[in-house]
Amino acid sequence: MQTTSAVQEQPALAAQTSHPKGLYVLFATEMWERFSYYGMRALLSLYMLKALLMNKEMSSLIYGNYTSLVYLTPLLGGYMADRYWGNRRSILVGGLLMALGQFSLFFSASMYTANQTSVPSAQLLLFFLGLGCLIFGNGFFKPNISSMVGSLYPKGDSRIDAAYTIFYMGINLGAFFSPLVCGTLGDTGNPADFKWGFLAAGIGMLVGSLTFELLKNKYVVTAEGAPLGAKPERTVEHSPVVPVQTDSPVRSETIAQPAKSFASKLPMLIGLFAVVYAAIAWLMDRDWIGALVFSAMIVAPITILTDPTLTAREKQKIYVIFILSFFVIFFWGTFEQAGASLTFFADEQTDRTLGSYVVPASYFQSANALFIIVFAPIFAVLWTFLGKRGAEPSSPLKMAISLMLMAVGYLIIAFGVKGVDASTKVSMFWLITMYMVHTFAELCLSPIGLALVNKLAPARFASLLMAVWFLATAAGNKLAGVLSGLYPPGPGEFSKAAKEGINLPGILNGTTQATAEVTAKLSSLELTAHWPTFLGFQITSLYDFFMIFVGLSAVASLILFLIYKRLFTMMEEPVTA
Repeated sequence: MQTTSAVQEQPALAAQTSHPKGLYVLFATEMWERFSYYGMRALLSLYMLKALLMNKEMSSLIYGNYTSLVYLTPLLGGYMADRYWGNRRSILVGGLLMALGQFSLFFSASMYTANQTSVPSAQLLLFFLGLGCLIFGNGFFKPNISSMVGSLYPKGDSRIDAAYTIFYMGINLGAFFSPLVCGTLGDTGNPADFKWGFLAAGIGMLVGSLTFELLKNKYVVTAEGAPLGAKPERTVEHSPVVPVQTDSPVRSETIAQPAKSFASKLPMLIGLFAVVYAAIAWLMDRDWIGALVFSAMIVAPITILTDPTLTAREKQKIYVIFILSFFVIFFWGTFEQAGASLTFFADEQTDRTLGSYVVPASYFQSANALFIIVFAPIFAVLWTFLGKRGAEPSSPLKMAISLMLMAVGYLIIAFGVKGVDASTKVSMFWLITMYMVHTFAELCLSPIGLALVNKLAPARFASLLMAVWFLATAAGNKLAGVLSGLYPPGPGEFSKAAKEGINLPGILNGTTQATAEVTAKLSSLELTAHWPTFLGFQITSLYDFFMIFVGLSAVASLILFLIYKRLFTMMEEPVTA
């Protein structure tokens, strides 16, 4: 039976159609952070290829490691915010670290000299230092700003889904402009200009941090006007009773979380992580970063589920988050080719001429963001329209649809390159159409996932479970780097070998025999004499390569279609004793 107060609250919530101003502060902060991230990402693979003189396999490996670690460190950032710093301090520290990372990349790129044949160690050192600062900075920034969006609203407020869609548009507004700005400045065809793109990304990050710092006290508050994200009150941390009312700036569930239970499990968890890490590192042929990401993907859920304060109902909801997180890996593993293999494709085998103008390869990374800005409001209206008629797909079903759309997108571009040799460039139509279909896929998954975690996560684990969601993204990005490394040799490799008098296409196809001397020369050029393979199949063309993503996405989608009803039941129905 409803209480009188509950009945009185419903009209008030229903009458509120506008959003709190704090949402737009978070919108602007995240927009500039995404400007910084995607501006740098648009240049990263090209910088490694053209200025750091790496091959595509190594560039893909570093790209996958970097983007996966970017989404792994939110585990640390979420924990630090929930236990010690609070959201506000974590966001400030993260923003400053990311700005430092971008400026480090600027100084690395500034050391490039025209026609250099080797890379100075200081240039590489600054490059990896910059990536490290970006990785840890994002870890403190990302989970905390995302989890604050839902906290702006009263519990049960129907505006939360729309708020995450608006927030997601902020992400993509920054992602749209950054490749255009940073690409114009850095992707000019002259490797010496990469530094200007990184500098612009660093300035953007400083603008975002300043925006949050100046406006957070006035606008980033709860519906009652209390400041959000302040340092947790640890003085009541060990209290066995959850206070009904509190003057603390942090949620009562958060400050009541026992610290002793985690401390007592710490030796066991460290031991478990060490065993899992060693096993995965062995299976992945000593890929230490890959082992770190996938080990965390296994141990983090165990850490949360073994917490003794969780009720059966809370565990049931958390299981849904973890199951869907597994399928998210396949989504991001295919989607995140944009910054790696699809950049190679845009650079080498896409006809980018518009009259007398040649479109920079980095510009294509704005396509997805542009389509998000255009179609996100349409999808929001569509979900509302279907919801009013009781026909809106559940979150798990939307994610199954998303994965199928990923398969369709890659099927389109696979047909675009079918039968095309490595020396022929294809129309921009194929790449742009694929990005549009992938945008539809993203709108069915990413903002839906953020809202889902906010709805299902117990409040005392809000930041940590948001971090686990990003951990699935980390695993997907690592998978993306591994898969991008399977990109078959093309015009760039053939030209590089031809300059040394080597017929690389003939060697790959078996029509020319590679001598020991030629094999050694190819190795010194960081070129391979064999086609890449996946699950025993040779990848001899871009058609073969893109069909990998069709298969992975389609299989994941079909499995999720089979189980989505059960997941929906677990989300909605209470556990019976």
